[in-house]
Amino acid sequence: MKQDVFVKGAAHTPIIHDSAVKHVTGLADYTDDLLEPVGTLHAYLGLSTVAHGRIVGMDLDAVRKAPGVHLVLTAADIPGHNDISPTGLHDEPLLAQDEVQFHGQPIFAVVAETRDQARRACQLARVEYEELPFAIDAISARDAGMGYVTKPLKLKRGDMAEMDRAPRRIEGRLTVGGQEHFYLESQIAFSIPGEDDEVVVNVSTQHPSEVQHMVAHVLGVPSNAVVVNVRRMGGGFGGKESQMNPFACISALAAKKLKRAVKLRPDRDDDFSITGKRHDFVIDYRAGYDETGKIHAVDADFYARCGFSSDLSGPVTDRALFHADNAYYYPAVELRSHPMKTNTCSNTAFRGFGGPQGVVMAERIVEDIAYALGRDPLEIRKLNLYENGQLTPYHQEVEDQILPRIFEELEASSDYHARRQAVLDWNARAKEQGGAIRKGIALTPVKFGISFTATWYNQAGALIHIYSDGSIHLNHGGTEMGQGLNTKVAQVVAEALGVSIDRIKITKTTTEKVPNTSATAASSGSDLNGMAALDACRQLIERLTAFAAEARGVPPELVNIGETVQIGTEEMPFEDFVKTAYLARIQLSAAGFYKTPKIHWNRDTGQGRPFYYFAYGAACSEVSVDTLTGEYVIERADVLHDVGRSLNPALDKGQVEGAFVQGTGWLTSEELWWDDKGRLRTHAPSTYKIPLASDRPKVFNVDLADWSVNREATIKRSKAVGEPPFMLGISVFQALNMAVASFNGYAENPRIDAPATPERVLMAIERLRP
Repeated sequence: MKQDVFVKGAAHTPIIHDSAVKHVTGLADYTDDLLEPVGTLHAYLGLSTVAHGRIVGMDLDAVRKAPGVHLVLTAADIPGHNDISPTGLHDEPLLAQDEVQFHGQPIFAVVAETRDQARRACQLARVEYEELPFAIDAISARDAGMGYVTKPLKLKRGDMAEMDRAPRRIEGRLTVGGQEHFYLESQIAFSIPGEDDEVVVNVSTQHPSEVQHMVAHVLGVPSNAVVVNVRRMGGGFGGKESQMNPFACISALAAKKLKRAVKLRPDRDDDFSITGKRHDFVIDYRAGYDETGKIHAVDADFYARCGFSSDLSGPVTDRALFHADNAYYYPAVELRSHPMKTNTCSNTAFRGFGGPQGVVMAERIVEDIAYALGRDPLEIRKLNLYENGQLTPYHQEVEDQILPRIFEELEASSDYHARRQAVLDWNARAKEQGGAIRKGIALTPVKFGISFTATWYNQAGALIHIYSDGSIHLNHGGTEMGQGLNTKVAQVVAEALGVSIDRIKITKTTTEKVPNTSATAASSGSDLNGMAALDACRQLIERLTAFAAEARGVPPELVNIGETVQIGTEEMPFEDFVKTAYLARIQLSAAGFYKTPKIHWNRDTGQGRPFYYFAYGAACSEVSVDTLTGEYVIERADVLHDVGRSLNPALDKGQVEGAFVQGTGWLTSEELWWDDKGRLRTHAPSTYKIPLASDRPKVFNVDLADWSVNREATIKRSKAVGEPPFMLGISVFQALNMAVASFNGYAENPRIDAPATPERVLMAIERLRP
């Protein structure tokens, strides 16, 4: 493509999301919108009513006799393996058989004519348990000797004797809450049986290949018998990476047994109860530092509530350690993970994948030091920033540090220093005059590693067909959950082929076209699938260029593929050229592939290069707190975030905005609570508060660092954008901390635990109030 030729929808162009109009008009088809074949049945899950117990009796006669019921499934009805563990540890049964390990664990399934009939029939089951001791949180599980769900990790670098040699030391405990994914489209699976051992599963998932493997595993058939389709999701955030397995497997199992289509869609309450959340952590930390605020050593233990099975808790707790440094260099460091088994739903992936919990600890340490020294926390942050050439706790060299420039620009654009002084002045007047409103402001950074730490997941495939009329069919292994992945990959293809994006149709993700896909997660969707699509384009361009050169007798360098194909001095429309190539029997299809270079990781030694590169960003947030109620508002937030050379600035900016709000919700309003019976009581919108439109910052300034270009050869030199900006919400958390600290003259860090709900803020104020 000639660089001076305009290509509609080329990369780096802020074009609209390909499904945006469908989203807002209700025309977008989700799994529940697919046309149902005649005779479609509906399934529902029967759940445990105790947190831990042995099943001593299960009477399902009334369930089987209920109106409309066709089938009741138990573990005994599974033809293959009663196991849906994504890590191969075989610790997660599809249906509990002899023992239940959390309140809400699936133990049977009902298939009926209607969803309402299946749901009502589930309530007729009579299950008798011998109740057993249980532990709900990480610390009580540790004290009860529950053990780990997976192998822990230790990262170590430097001489930990630096801790004792440091002039000053701090230690503390930080509790960081979990988070419900609250995707707008709940879990759902819709299976249609085929001939022999075949089944087609339409499901809302981030990981079609895992669904394929799990369904095959449960049915006792090879993976080639199972086709998994995903057109789009109504949100995922990690909650559909592995947690869709029970729904897909039950739907497929019932469909094959009854030889009829079967759909399974749980109520939101049951979705909450069954599926895992963001891991909450209890972090015990120590740090040594000097009078300037320079950190000498950090030591920490990360206790995670993992749930009853391993799920993805191993890599999640690993990543918490990987990001326990955030943007700061620790000369000596030792970090240990403790993935605790608990009698709760099995916690799982969530945007950031453990990284945010590690970053919160790093920011807590910085704040502790700043309050102890009576300094602006931003000074301590800047003092301890990584320099290029320094090693992380996992021994990866930092080579692309750009935070000093981001800080400099954000300090200026947000007018941080003047506003901080204004906040200090406001709080001083409020103290003297008895004003009820206190304010806080904080500017915090993020350094986030990009790549799957399971190295083999860093691969992707794509399939491109050019039809004889010049239209283009694009398929890749990534899934679209609203983030705009399909649009970005289509832009890459449009630019590579030099054609308008209008020629390109993006189709559903399906295991029939691209096999062995990785989950759309770890912020790697565009990186991996964009490069795979680019590889397919390269093959097509080379093939078509060679054909044109040979057919017209010109050197290949005089051939240019695009909307108008140039062959020497001859020009012809793309569709005419394609038709000519077709008639000459030139292959017009290509399968592309990509694997991320340079990365390697040895978990046994705790050393390697698990991340291809780092994404950076910073946010400045100001809050006002009503000290009589603990309620607060975000007055203003300024964000400057690094996405490299953006593939689509409009989509990337939207991702930054959404991530900031979701991260703020995690640290402020979203609270998970289990009662003393082990029941999740925050199980619906009535009891679990996500941020509303009214909770967004009153003034919200979001900019991309448009000068940044990824030094690594990523797709068009862009950087991942899904997860890194999530942690920018920590600036709100720290601003609340400052507002509360004004009650003791900023003499000590209030150390509010997350989430900083109005209740927690008020209690912290009361502790410090004179």
